[in-house]
Amino acid sequence: MLKKKNRTIIDQVEFVCLSELVPKEHLLRTVNESIDFSFIYEKVKDLYSDCTGRPSIDPVVLIKILIIQILYGIPSMRQTIRDAEVNLAYRWFLGYGFQEKIPHFSTFGKNYERRFRESDLFDEIFVQILLEAIQCGFLRTDAAFIDASQVKANANKNKYLRKMAKHRAHKYKRDLLLEINQEREKHGKKPFDDDNDNNNGNQADQTTKEIKESTTDPESGLFHKGEKERCFAYTASVACDSNNFVLAVKAAAGNVHDSQVFSDVFEQVRKRVPDVEAIVVDAGYKTPGICREILEANIVAVMPYKRPVTPEGYFRKYEYVYDEYYDCYLCPNNQVLRYSTTNREGYREYKSNPQICLSCPVRMQCTQSKNHIKVVTHHVWQEYVDIVEDIRHTDWGREMYRKRSETIERVFADAKERHGMRFTRYRGLRKVQHYLTLLFACMNLKKLAMWKKTRGILPRVSSWIFAIWNFTPINATPLPCHLA
Repeated sequence: MLKKKNRTIIDQVEFVCLSELVPKEHLLRTVNESIDFSFIYEKVKDLYSDCTGRPSIDPVVLIKILIIQILYGIPSMRQTIRDAEVNLAYRWFLGYGFQEKIPHFSTFGKNYERRFRESDLFDEIFVQILLEAIQCGFLRTDAAFIDASQVKANANKNKYLRKMAKHRAHKYKRDLLLEINQEREKHGKKPFDDDNDNNNGNQADQTTKEIKESTTDPESGLFHKGEKERCFAYTASVACDSNNFVLAVKAAAGNVHDSQVFSDVFEQVRKRVPDVEAIVVDAGYKTPGICREILEANIVAVMPYKRPVTPEGYFRKYEYVYDEYYDCYLCPNNQVLRYSTTNREGYREYKSNPQICLSCPVRMQCTQSKNHIKVVTHHVWQEYVDIVEDIRHTDWGREMYRKRSETIERVFADAKERHGMRFTRYRGLRKVQHYLTLLFACMNLKKLAMWKKTRGILPRVSSWIFAIWNFTPINATPLPCHLA
């Protein structure tokens, strides 16, 4: 029997509570119960006046609007406000009634420029959510996975200026220079001067390069890798644990190599999770400086095989055997390559005898230089790389590296597919850093809420429970005895 819906009911007056209209299983209800947002008032109280001006919009409401935008991957603040006006769950989460007016979409932008821009509010929100996860025992300390991904900038790739820019100095540059000069003095060589104290024009040429600077967003960087589209972008360097909780995030220009941002991320990880046992990274981070930095912190470094850069048809570097006792190399034809010098990058150079190489039957597989000299390099910190290589060949090392696809790569996939990290509408490094910090804070918050609900944990963990858990990782993979 055909039935027609009576639509007159939509004009009737009903007595109903807004909270009753939000389903018990709704994500925002779970998020709201998982953490007490009142800590934000303490963080921002110094940014507001006590006695002058009109009453402000509740700062918790401003942050919750951003949380809604990120959790549901809404592309703009304007659209977020439009959705909040008609979505009952959004209104309930913000604490607004049926007929209360939702703040204008420009309200957050004005508050950000006037109050939050120079503050550490977003970092403090990130840390507060992470601490909540630590107190619940959700974090695992067996390993931290670090990687970087590009975020397309809000800039036209065809509008740029060519400029000369200085290379970013590594954190360990002075330590390396000190060891280089000790090495050179030991062999009777003149020590190098510090770049920062050298005003020589030739030296400046070595530390600068030509770049393309966007006229739309000068703080972004031109990014191009493989078959990916050439565009202006930012780099998001992120660390997470084995349970995919994000531990640290650092934004940089798209033309800055991942390894140059590693020290900043690694320092944040050590500060927030001081008992982390291993750091797992990809081959792009396999440099002597990074290997040394991790191992000297008494942390295990897990890195994969790094493909050699030797052209096809030539002998690989591992075919040249290093003799530590005599400090020399032996080539595949059993000829000696002796120490020549230590360059500014920290590599010892070992050179062959050109008279021997000239008549060598395998010279074309070794070198085709005009002076018939083969040069093999050996970094002053090579022993750290050798230790990492030994770890790579263990079953435990292979298993830990395999988890990258389940951890940090999954974090980036979720951030881009579900939370809109493929591109940013913000311009400027500081704004992008704040945006990425809050984005990964929301991802942690979502996971924290769902895990609390699944495990039946109360919104606030009591101190005696925290003492019993004592940061003990859940089902953590034990470190092998020979690596402990």
